[in-house]
Amino acid sequence: MTAALVLALAMVLDALVGEPRAIWDRVPHPAVLMGRVVCWCDRVLNEGEARRLKGVLAMVAMAVGAVVLGMVLEVFGPLAEVIVVAVLLAQRSLVAHVRAVASALRLSVGEARRSVAMIVGRDTAAMEGPAVARAAIESAAENQSDGVIAPAFWFLIGGLPGLLLYKITNTADSMIGYRTPRHEEFGWAAARFDDLLNVIPARLTAGLIWLSHGRWQGFGAVRADARLHRSPNAGWPEAAMARVLGVALSGPRAYEGRMREFPFVNAMGKRQIGAQEIEASCGALWRSWGLALGVILLLGLCT
Repeated sequence: MTAALVLALAMVLDALVGEPRAIWDRVPHPAVLMGRVVCWCDRVLNEGEARRLKGVLAMVAMAVGAVVLGMVLEVFGPLAEVIVVAVLLAQRSLVAHVRAVASALRLSVGEARRSVAMIVGRDTAAMEGPAVARAAIESAAENQSDGVIAPAFWFLIGGLPGLLLYKITNTADSMIGYRTPRHEEFGWAAARFDDLLNVIPARLTAGLIWLSHGRWQGFGAVRADARLHRSPNAGWPEAAMARVLGVALSGPRAYEGRMREFPFVNAMGKRQIGAQEIEASCGALWRSWGLALGVILLLGLCT
């Protein structure tokens, strides 16, 4: 079975099953195990002198370990590959988490703040409804790249070793890749490597969002908006999502009590947004997922 067909089956399995709590309440999810490895490295190595060098060595060790584990798992054949890939994709769970914010926002802003705090890293305590909606939609766009398209891309490129290499890197970046006094040096390698691995997937995600909404022209506006974003990669899917939904994303937000005046992406888009726009972003996630699945199936049938 070709890698493309394995991936297509895994995408469908993830879409149908997601992350069943009956399993993951009993055994740790692989992402949780990866997080524990990163946490151990941070706790044991992130101290004293030469923190950047220690961070580089930690990232190399985790990357090598992930590649070796992927090579071992491949020995068990295509069925095992389908299961592993499905477990490490996050389409259904992503949509569920984003849709939960829309449902909470229909109840109250307070409920929505608590819900969106589960999927974003910014301060949420003072958010009003439109800021909650922006945060949820931005998370939807960015995490479709990080949680679905990028893992799929690296599986097609490098099989399970490529997929696990991406996942450990992305996990490390999400935990230690911040410019804080503790992690700016130690997390430098994880952040830079994650940026590198996401260069192509982020742009692919933007293209999938754009094309799945019947947009054939005007992608230059997405490219221009992406350059306004603080991230070299996250701005691409966010800019495409902002344009197809007709909303303004990014903009001012607070981190650790400090307000940051980031520019808006698609600044002329609608700013007074709410649950309806969050639901529309969930629809966009499924449309772009469907286009990706179609392309992967075609690739599998032609190889």
